[in-house]
Amino acid sequence: MSGTSLDGVDAVLAEISSAGQIRLLQTHYLPYADSLRSRLLALHAPQPDEIHLAACAANELARLYAEAVKGVLNGITTDTVRAIGCHGQTLRHRPADGYTLQIGNAALLAELTGITVVADFRSRDIAAGGQGAPLVPAFHARVLGHPQIHRVIANIGGIANITDLPANGTVRGWDTGPGNMLLDAWIKRHHGAHYDRDGAWAASGTVDPGLLAALANHDYLRQPPPKSAGREQFNLDWLDTTLAALDRSVAPADVQATLLEFTAASLVDAISRECRATQELHVCGGGAHNGVLMQRIRARLPGVKVETTAALGIDPDWMEALAFAWLARQTLHHSPGNLPAVTGARGERILGAIYPA
Repeated sequence: MSGTSLDGVDAVLAEISSAGQIRLLQTHYLPYADSLRSRLLALHAPQPDEIHLAACAANELARLYAEAVKGVLNGITTDTVRAIGCHGQTLRHRPADGYTLQIGNAALLAELTGITVVADFRSRDIAAGGQGAPLVPAFHARVLGHPQIHRVIANIGGIANITDLPANGTVRGWDTGPGNMLLDAWIKRHHGAHYDRDGAWAASGTVDPGLLAALANHDYLRQPPPKSAGREQFNLDWLDTTLAALDRSVAPADVQATLLEFTAASLVDAISRECRATQELHVCGGGAHNGVLMQRIRARLPGVKVETTAALGIDPDWMEALAFAWLARQTLHHSPGNLPAVTGARGERILGAIYPA
């Protein structure tokens, strides 16, 4: 799994029983080199010769994915592995235009590893009229639901998304807005760091109410689910435009504090509005390690138990990679991987394309 945070590759080795029970066996993480991260970020916007550049980046990603597979196997022979579930790196996500694009050259990955690869999970859902995202709620529903407790699972990666798991009722899920994406981009601009460790820089600033109100005025936040978001909606250009529209300047640390509050507020507002009577919120993704962000979420959700997914037995760092292992199994078993109530698709669909070993 490599997500919108553009930090690196999460790889897991998972064992899934015939009954669908999943067990995490081994993990491995490979960070992106700064040069690759910069090229991938640049490819999110139109540029000359972008088809060639994207194809070359896809080949480079396939080689990195193969290295991650080797690392997670750690001596285990490839003939014991049924398949690799490979999400790829998203460059465009535009369901309104009928497409999404994740690169990674799955054919090359199958060739390099000698293992069957399942990839391109989102396109079929979009072809069926859905958003193609989020897909992880189907996995959450399978492994984290409780018959007596209303739970919400929040994945805070580059984008934040939630899965609503009522004790009785329909499972839903959608992207609530930015997760770490703007926080990472802002600290990168001002300090050259890839992320704000534990929210320390945000904690040094003060939330600016006017800026927070302007950020919260984004059209996406008013749209009802099902919906999905990405860099197309939340990016530095949009932030710069929002800052320029203010009648004053805002100190960089105060902007960071406000961006953190914006992530917490947009997440909690979605839960309060759409997931009433929530009893527990369990957080996964990189945001689970941001102590200041977790504090702000707790402060905005009095009466709700807020923890990471570690309390449910799944390390928050490996949730999404596990989900795509499960989705790959669904594909191989000709079973659906989407939830129409989540994505808005016309019905359940078998997701993914298979590249045999």
